[in-house]
Amino acid sequence: MNTQVVLITGALTGIGRATALAFAKEGSRIVISGRREEEGKKLVAELRKLGAEAEFVSSDVRHEEDVRALVDKTVARFGRLDAAINCAGTEGTPGLLTHQTAETYAATFDTTSSVRCSA
Repeated sequence: MNTQVVLITGALTGIGRATALAFAKEGSRIVISGRREEEGKKLVAELRKLGAEAEFVSSDVRHEEDVRALVDKTVARFGRLDAAINCAGTEGTPGLLTHQTAETYAATFDTTSSVRCSA
């Protein structure tokens, strides 16, 4: 049996969290990532209770060096990487569209645009 090694960014809430739980139930080895260490450790404990091998790596996908380190740590821990799932993102600044600035609009897209997977 070939157990998948899965890296999930933005894994601490929402779709990322649900994705991590789904892969854990399938028996995958999982590296979850996000910016909040305490929440990351709590989710790792939950994933391990489901029988998954899981690790948390604190990272901010807006910084390319964090993303590179995240991939490197995943490969160092599990020997390979089979799937990378980017769920990191932000809904931006809540409010009317007419109240948004160029900076708040750009920040919404900057979070996800810096994550790039390459072979």
